[in-house]
Amino acid sequence: MDLWYSKICELEKEFRSVNLVMKKKALLATLAAVSVLGLAACSKDSDQTIASMKGQTITVQDFYNEIKSNSTSQSVVRSMIIYDVFDKAYGDKVTDKQVDAKYKEQEKQYGDSFESQLKAAGYTKESFKKTIRQQLALDAGLKAHVKLTDADYKTAWDSFHPEVTAQFIQVSSEDEAKQVIEEAKKDGADFAKIAKEKSIATSNKGKDVKFDSTSSDVPTEVKSAAFALKDGEISAEPIAVTDASTYQTSYYVVKMVKNQAKGNDMDKYKKTLKKIATDNKLNDSTFVTKTIGEELKKANVKIKDKTFADVLSTYIDATKTSSSSKTKSSKSETKESSSSSKEETKESSTSTSESK
Repeated sequence: MDLWYSKICELEKEFRSVNLVMKKKALLATLAAVSVLGLAACSKDSDQTIASMKGQTITVQDFYNEIKSNSTSQSVVRSMIIYDVFDKAYGDKVTDKQVDAKYKEQEKQYGDSFESQLKAAGYTKESFKKTIRQQLALDAGLKAHVKLTDADYKTAWDSFHPEVTAQFIQVSSEDEAKQVIEEAKKDGADFAKIAKEKSIATSNKGKDVKFDSTSSDVPTEVKSAAFALKDGEISAEPIAVTDASTYQTSYYVVKMVKNQAKGNDMDKYKKTLKKIATDNKLNDSTFVTKTIGEELKKANVKIKDKTFADVLSTYIDATKTSSSSKTKSSKSETKESSSSSKEETKESSTSTSESK
C-alpha cells in the first residue's frame, strides 16, 4: 500500500479522504506523468533531453507526445484541473490546523514506516500537505453545494440507530466462531472471560463497546447484527467480515449489553441526522459529478490541447442534463398552468352564458 490522493468521482471514489491505497507501479507511473506534463507545459523545458543515442535524442516533448493519450495521463490532467479549480475557489476555507490534523492522522496510522512510504511515493512532507490541502478544498467546495431537504433527513433517519453497548469476540475461522457461540450460550457462561481468552482482536477484549450506526470503528456487518439483538442476547450465527485492505476474513460473535430504540423524535438526533444526510450527498456520484461540473463552468475552464478535449465531459454533461431537466419541468408547469387557465376561462364563459 502506498501514499496517494483521492481520485475524481465515479472511477475515483476515494474522493472523501486522503488515503494510502494505490499500488506502487500505478502510483509512480502517475507521478511521472505529472512531472512530464508539467515540464511539457513550459516551452523552454519541452526540448530538454531525456536520453541520447547515435544520431537521435528523446526529449521531454517526445515523451509527452507519446504518453499524453493514455488513460493515466488523462486522469492526471483531469485531477489537476479539478483540484486547481476547487483550490482557487475554496482554498481559503482550509486552515493549516486542518491540514496538520490530517497529516498527523496518516502519520499515526502508518507509524514508523510513514516517512519511507512518503519517500517511496515521491512525496515530501510539504508536497503531501499540499495534496491534503487540495483534497480539503475539494471537500469544502462539495459541502458548499449541499442543500438538505426533508426527504434527505427522512432517508438519514431510516438508516440511523442510536448508541448501543455490546461486547465482541473476533476469531479467525467460522468453525471456531460456532464453538464460541455454543460455549457462550451455556448457563453461567462469562462472555467477557471467553473474549479475553479467545478473541484475536487487538483491543476491547471482553470490554463494553459503545457505538451507533455512524461509528466507523465497528464493521458494518457487526453493527447490523448487533442492532437486531435484545439486551443479553448473543448472535446466533458467526458474522463474517472481510478486511478491505488485507482481504482476510474474520468472524465475530456479538453479545448485546444494552440496546435502545430510536423512538419517533427526529429532532432529538437532528445534528447526527444532518451529518448522515450530508455524507449521503457527498457519497452520491450524481451530486458530486454535477457539482464539479458547475464549478468547472463557473471557472470558465477551456481545454487548449485537443488530446484532452473530452477529459471533463462527464462533469460538463452532468450540468447540461440538470439544466435540461429543469427546463422540461418549467415547461411542464407552464403548460399545466396554461391548461388550467383555459379551463377556468371556459368555466367562466359557460357560467356567464347560463346566467344570460
